[in-house]
Amino acid sequence: MTGRRAELAANLARVHERIAGAAGAAGRDASQIELVVVTKYFPASDVDLLADLGVRHIGENKDQEASAKVAELSHRDDIMVHFVGQLQSNKAGHVATYADVVQSVDRAKLVTALDRAAQRADRRVDVLLQVALDEAPGRAGVAADDVAALADLVAASRCLSLRGVMAVAPREGDPRAAFARLREVAHGIRAGHPDATWISAGMSGDLEAAVGEGATHLRVGTAILGSRPSLG
Repeated sequence: MTGRRAELAANLARVHERIAGAAGAAGRDASQIELVVVTKYFPASDVDLLADLGVRHIGENKDQEASAKVAELSHRDDIMVHFVGQLQSNKAGHVATYADVVQSVDRAKLVTALDRAAQRADRRVDVLLQVALDEAPGRAGVAADDVAALADLVAASRCLSLRGVMAVAPREGDPRAAFARLREVAHGIRAGHPDATWISAGMSGDLEAAVGEGATHLRVGTAILGSRPSLG
C-alpha cells in the first residue's frame, strides 16, 4: 500500500468510526448515511485511490477544476460526482454535462439553466435545494419560506430530480440547532415531494451534529484528505 493510499485509508477509517458513533448515539443505522468526500484542490489520483478504498461519492466546488478532474478519472463509472459549491447560472450548462448531483440550487434561474443543459446533454441530474440557515452576507441559500416554491419548480422540470435539501451551518452558534431547522424544512418539502429524502449537512468539524439531526449525506474533506495543498 502506497503512503498516500495508507494515509487515506486510515483517515477514512477514523471518519467512519465517527459516523458510526454518532449514528449509534442517535439510534440510527450508519449504513444509511452516505459519505461525500469533498476532493476540491486535490488531484484525480486521490479520487482514484478513494474509489479503490470504496468511496462512491465525491464533492467538487469549482466548475473548471471539477470538469478537468472528472475527465481524468480511471473510476468514473464507479463515482457519483456532487457539485457542492456556489454555482453561477452561466456555469450551469457545463456543470450539467458531468455532475450527477448539484447540491447548491438556490434560485429559479439556476433551475431553468440546469434543466435546459441537462436536456441538451440527454442526462438526468439530481438536485438538492441549498437552504440558508443564517443571514450572513455572501452566504448562499434560499430562505426557508421560499423553499417550497423552488421545490415545485424543480419537480416540474423535465430533466432534474428533486432529492432533498442541503445547508452549511452558520459560522457562529450551535450547528445542532441549525441542522434541526434544516430537518424541519426537509420534512416540509417531503410532504409534497415524498422522494426528496436527502438531507446533506455536516462537514469535518460538525458531522456528529448533522447525524444527530437526520443528515443522510455528509460532505467531508479535510478529515480525509488533509489540509488543502498549496495553490502556488
